[in-house]
Amino acid sequence: MNTPLNDDDPDALRRELRRSAIGRREALTATARTALTTRLEKPLRDLLAMLAPSVVGFCWPFRGEPDLRRMIADWTEEVPGRIAALPVVLDKKKPLMFRAWTPGMTLVADRHGILHPPSGEAVVPDVVLVPLNVFDAAGYRLGYGGGYFDRTLAVLDSVAVGVGFEIGRTPSVSPQAHDRPMDWIVTEAGAFQPRNMR
Repeated sequence: MNTPLNDDDPDALRRELRRSAIGRREALTATARTALTTRLEKPLRDLLAMLAPSVVGFCWPFRGEPDLRRMIADWTEEVPGRIAALPVVLDKKKPLMFRAWTPGMTLVADRHGILHPPSGEAVVPDVVLVPLNVFDAAGYRLGYGGGYFDRTLAVLDSVAVGVGFEIGRTPSVSPQAHDRPMDWIVTEAGAFQPRNMR
């Protein structure tokens, strides 16, 4: 970051943190991104084994995020009855809903170009894998600014696992009152439970 940030303007600080982190992630080569994703899959698999969910919500990869599709597909195949689910935006002011996903199924793009199942019953994840653009040791994260996951996690009794790359780590995201910390963070460096430092 070349431009000094004004700590008195948390919104500007968060915008710059988000912009810079997404830029660094998108600048990774496909090979580097795949290598980082492969490294974070082991601690993520170990965490899922410990949490033992039946339904896992995850996100279609967007703007250089870790691509968890293969790992999640393998996870569902290992034990009959496991369900993977993708989030769906029904209303941009309301919580997300989740619909079951299977590899190869027909998906449609939302207004951001993110794919999701066009129909199906709502499922409730036991664990939600939440993308991290920026995150801190207290478990707070910056997404894309729409507040979708904060609204969703406020109404779900799900374990929130933030998943991202270490290049998104920062001392503090300057959390706001509506921000919800993750229960776990997983990166290529491993899995850890955040320290709530708010």
